[in-house]
Amino acid sequence: MSDKSYLVAGLGNIGAEYAATRHNVGFIILDAWAQASNIAFSTQRYGDIAELSVKGRKFYLLKPSTYMNLSGNAVRYWMQQLDIPMENLIVVCDDINLPFGTVRMRQNGSDGGHNGLFNIENMLESRQYARIRVGVGHDFSEGGQVAYVLSKFTTEEMTELLGIAQRVRGGIQTWALAGAQKAMTELNTKSKNAEKVENQPAK
Repeated sequence: MSDKSYLVAGLGNIGAEYAATRHNVGFIILDAWAQASNIAFSTQRYGDIAELSVKGRKFYLLKPSTYMNLSGNAVRYWMQQLDIPMENLIVVCDDINLPFGTVRMRQNGSDGGHNGLFNIENMLESRQYARIRVGVGHDFSEGGQVAYVLSKFTTEEMTELLGIAQRVRGGIQTWALAGAQKAMTELNTKSKNAEKVENQPAK
């Protein structure tokens, strides 16, 4: 496989009951990318896959079908199948520690308490892969984390997510075409909504 091929894994849970939930923001962003690019996902082993080319780079979009806590099974399998090197993997996931609308890209790092990233790290035996965290807010009381991440986005939030998805898509393309530093400069900014709520404490 060429070093110009990239695997973009958007994390989420399969099933209609999880559609449009905060934990599925990775799926939502990849679905928006596919729709904007007029491509379709096909169901294959461990996930749904779509592919497209941009300026000589090939992107494989992966939505794992393994459920969030076993995301690493799908990521490892498709990295092996497509012969994707670690440096050409990027994972998109939700983050309850960031205000809604905030996007953070890192070249590597810890799982930060995210079960999907935790499993990917274990399966790949490495933290040396890029990830984009999309803030979904933290409007929940103590003990309410699970219910919150499995709750639906509001209509207003879903509308804003379309713009966020466009930003993330552009950032991933910049990452592949011009490098991580430029992509992080482009992505690591706050939305107007995030700026309003960033200093609000968790309930």
